[in-house]
Amino acid sequence: MDSDTRSKIEVLINSHPVLVFMKGTKLMPQCGFSNNVVQILNALGISFETFDVLSDMEVRQGIKEFSNWPTIPQVYVKGEFIGGSDILIEMYNSGELKEKLEIALAS
Repeated sequence: MDSDTRSKIEVLINSHPVLVFMKGTKLMPQCGFSNNVVQILNALGISFETFDVLSDMEVRQGIKEFSNWPTIPQVYVKGEFIGGSDILIEMYNSGELKEKLEIALAS
């Protein structure tokens, strides 16, 4: 990944307490996995921003390298990579996600 793409990703991640790199937007998810993440965050009442990777192919590929995670969506909380759809579902079901978000967003 080139330095401009890395810089753009870092600025995006650091500009939002909760950011989801996804296909589509939170109002119009373009895949089921992205929709799962949106629904979970909405159910928790979490304010979050999204970045549509379909709008920028360099970020779409770059974020996979940046996080060393091969799939989209990807969720970042306070700059920390949390995971994708399956991990968020597991964390949501166990209660761990709500706790992690409350702690991270309170600080």
